[in-house]
Amino acid sequence: MKLYDLPASPNARRVRIFIAEKGLDIPKEEIDLSTGYNKTSEYLEKNILGRMPVLELDDGTTISESHAICLYLEGMHPEPPLMGNTPLERAQIEMWNRRMELELLIPLVSAFSHGHPMWKGIREQIPDYVPVCQKQATRSLDWLETSLDGREYIATDAYSIADITAQCAILMGKAVGVRPAEEQANINSWWVRVTSRPSARA
Repeated sequence: MKLYDLPASPNARRVRIFIAEKGLDIPKEEIDLSTGYNKTSEYLEKNILGRMPVLELDDGTTISESHAICLYLEGMHPEPPLMGNTPLERAQIEMWNRRMELELLIPLVSAFSHGHPMWKGIREQIPDYVPVCQKQATRSLDWLETSLDGREYIATDAYSIADITAQCAILMGKAVGVRPAEEQANINSWWVRVTSRPSARA
């Protein structure tokens, strides 16, 4: 297998953390967007959208989209479980993972792509959309703080893909000026727990 990686991408980081939590050793090829390789016919055969990450299997089959890659790896390497053991756990983790993705990660990624100079001329930017995204993410942190009351992890009693997604979202938030407030003790305690894991450096 090979992982086509974009080091700065929060979605690629989600996969790297997931791989590290599984204890897997998957070779990586880092893609440099400045070379335009991701727009070549060779790469577009791997992912028609030209994005990262992409997991290429030994037979040449490719899987793109971070959640799909993680789902495949969970099926092939179920221990330690990061998507739940029972139908209820799997549903709870999927629910929270979607919340972290839709309500926190996507707004923060959007704020970055619409406001950061690195995307100028590459993507159409709407600067006025940035504060809208920042406000949505801030509201999400408010209810996440409440949801974490009395809990160590987001979805269940164990670390899961929902924590990974939130972890990558909050790291992205630092680039767009959205951070947990000092008084959000539940989120800050959770952050210390998840970033203390060896996989956080993946």
